[in-house]
Amino acid sequence: MMDELPFSPACENNKGPILEHLREELAGARGVLEIGSGTGQHAVWFAGHLSRLTWQPTELPQSLATLRPRCSASGLDNLLPPRAMDVCDTPWPLPVPDTVFTANTLHIMPMSSVQALFDGLRLHAPPGARFVVYGPFNYAGQYTSASNAQFDKSLRARAAHSGIRDIEAIDRL
Repeated sequence: MMDELPFSPACENNKGPILEHLREELAGARGVLEIGSGTGQHAVWFAGHLSRLTWQPTELPQSLATLRPRCSASGLDNLLPPRAMDVCDTPWPLPVPDTVFTANTLHIMPMSSVQALFDGLRLHAPPGARFVVYGPFNYAGQYTSASNAQFDKSLRARAAHSGIRDIEAIDRL
């Protein structure tokens, strides 16, 4: 049945290395709100390997149909049912636990949504909450590789609001 589920090669390729960092970053965490869970591959993988954490996958309302099948098929007790969430909504529709995680989203969403994400964290996250981000970034306005330059070009061709962000701009948020 897993063969029939929506699939992202990028999620499959990076889930192991991300998990190793999450084991360390989330050592004292109890719950994770994942923003932009996509196909659910990361949510299922991380919840399965970090079973002491409650994992809440979310996706834009129009994308929930892509997320639900894998999460439903997982059978994991610590993986909560996917919920609709748009970071631009105020207030956020879900409580924020001690950790918020997002992977491969900041370069896809419009910069106004990236700003809304950080505004929402300031408004809704409890004191001391962690925000963990995975994705490609430019440093000092420079690509870190030729493949990232090509990836950025393809992102911008698909949607003018997308593109690899400068880490300095994200740090300012």
